[in-house]
Amino acid sequence: MRQIVLTNQYNDRLEGEFIKLFHELKIPLRSNRRGRKGFSNYQRFSVTALFARSRKSLRDFINQFHESKWAKWLQLSKIPSKSTIYNWLSLFSMKIIRKINKLLNSNSSSLTAIDGTGFDSHHRSRHYEKRVGFSKMPYAKADLFVDLSTKKIIDFSLVNKHQHDIVAGREFVKRNDLNGVTILCDGAYDCEDFHKSIVDKGGKLYAPVRKRNKRSLKRFPKGWFRKQCLKLPDFMGKRSIIEAVNSCLKRRFIISLRSKSDFTKEIEFGWAILVYNLDRKLMEKNEDTQKKITFFILILI
Repeated sequence: MRQIVLTNQYNDRLEGEFIKLFHELKIPLRSNRRGRKGFSNYQRFSVTALFARSRKSLRDFINQFHESKWAKWLQLSKIPSKSTIYNWLSLFSMKIIRKINKLLNSNSSSLTAIDGTGFDSHHRSRHYEKRVGFSKMPYAKADLFVDLSTKKIIDFSLVNKHQHDIVAGREFVKRNDLNGVTILCDGAYDCEDFHKSIVDKGGKLYAPVRKRNKRSLKRFPKGWFRKQCLKLPDFMGKRSIIEAVNSCLKRRFIISLRSKSDFTKEIEFGWAILVYNLDRKLMEKNEDTQKKITFFILILI
């Protein structure tokens, strides 16, 4: 049996993030004490993250994995097959994926935003769908809870049906600590109960009030919190950052969902969120390194 040594020394910054996350997860290196030990949990996690980051099919990913240096860096005794990597995708449950996502968002955020978007979930050609007159298209509804300062995704939700935005918003409120957090939303989140649930957890919500009927005699909306949003703050324009995050996520990380079942679609989307947050973290480190280099150059001059 080949011994795997997991140290803090790494060959690439992405590999360094893999090692750091695996240590923080506190998952044992081996799942079984006896029996065959072909792959470790660290290798399973790293290869699965690399596959989600590649945006390629399993066949193309394995063919190009032979040419990369990751097999040597991860100390793999053999290259995993397609079925093996497919089983690894379901090995990490949504509970573990959300835990990893919280580790990537360890910094406290004060200004956030919530918004929903849609993803195509199809396996057919749109050209032939139009020719045969087939109009029913599988649909996936995604909701994101984004930190506007770092552009990282704090929390996410995915359902395979049409759903109101505020349903996922209530889930975000239950799962996250909102003490001192300001949330910016659009008019779909204009609800007095939603305002109250956020305030009870120490946060603040700003959402534009829905347009009232001109024939109505009521000049002000119902609810104390909704009345406070008649005049929105100047930083309300920063809510557009979450639209940029939606666009970046669709263009660079996940164009459409390839999986067929609801469970695998959620797993696929969760890994795409993790890869996006990893990319944002690497970009932050690059920016910090460039600032330090510029600082040293100014001193030398």
